[in-house]
Amino acid sequence: MSREGAEYALRARADERDRISGDLLDLESHTTYQLLKGSNLRGATQQRWVAAQAALATLWGLYDAYRSVLRDAEQIRAGRGRLGADELAELTALLAGRSVVLKAAAKPVEQRSLLPEADERLTMDETVTRMDAAFREVTATLTDIDAAWNACLPRLDDADAQLRAIHDLQVELGESLDLTQVETDLKRLRGGAIEDPLGSPPSAAELDRIARLLSGSRTDLERALQVKREYGRRREDLVAALDRVRAAESEARLAHGQVVAKIALPPQASPRSRAEDLAGRLDALDLSADTWLNRSSRLTALEGDTAQALQQAQATARALYGLVSRRDELRGRLDATQAMAVRRGRAEDRAAVQAYEQARVLLWSAPCDLTRAADAVDLYQRAIHGGGR
Repeated sequence: MSREGAEYALRARADERDRISGDLLDLESHTTYQLLKGSNLRGATQQRWVAAQAALATLWGLYDAYRSVLRDAEQIRAGRGRLGADELAELTALLAGRSVVLKAAAKPVEQRSLLPEADERLTMDETVTRMDAAFREVTATLTDIDAAWNACLPRLDDADAQLRAIHDLQVELGESLDLTQVETDLKRLRGGAIEDPLGSPPSAAELDRIARLLSGSRTDLERALQVKREYGRRREDLVAALDRVRAAESEARLAHGQVVAKIALPPQASPRSRAEDLAGRLDALDLSADTWLNRSSRLTALEGDTAQALQQAQATARALYGLVSRRDELRGRLDATQAMAVRRGRAEDRAAVQAYEQARVLLWSAPCDLTRAADAVDLYQRAIHGGGR
């Protein structure tokens, strides 16, 4: 090397040493590295971590040998203001030659021989390349473990938070759910995630199942607590809703009484009352010694059934009155078709007259058979239109 080349190489190696030192310090202060140092690992993760630790030990050994050579080079340069030929030759040998000595590792006695083990000599560039390979092996292990933890630990933390919230709700409600199996499963999954994230991570399906179960349990408790707080008001609302059901069912019975005299109805068209059955369920709920968890579902179901009964009674009344409207509409169609027959000069047609009379008798009979009457009106229209519509 020239004097300028040696000066440049020495400065470059010093910068390289400082950068490598910073990277090594960052590695050992990495959160995942610190967690792994104190963890009881097993399985695939333990195997990867043992290999990573070996790579890290090799890395530090290489770094110490590299730094020792560089320290010798810096001492030579600091000894004189201007490098002489001898100093330049020494610097060149250190910076460009195979100056990094790796002592032969001690072997178990069964692997030794009586011949001395040769030390390995590397250039500084070769040493940096080996350090980089070891560094990458360690960081790859940390990256894989960190990714596995990030995939499951937040979800496990969420599940634990749900459990704490459920516990608080149970205390407030004064009732509890049996979540022993869930707690056991969570403990097992967290153990696998911490001790062997690469080999025994919780599956997404297991985490989904627990999340659904905890979410459902929390919802049940919140609903039960809400029912406990609001039972008096919701009971009053139910009593009022039952009164509306009775009124709507009374209207449906009135409609049936009026319509059955005019329109032929099947037996199943008679309105059925649900109000008393619903009222009986409310009384049973009042007298129940059941838990609020069960009472909340019963109350919610009763509220839904009451709303459905009201809609059904109202729809029944509308449908019954609609049958009379349907009869009146058919009467209007019959009259309109007869007027058309007169305009077309077909009012006296024998087939048309017979069809008209049949439809008229059906529509003005009580009770009216709507199905037969509608068919008769259609038959009359076809007769007037010459077989078409």
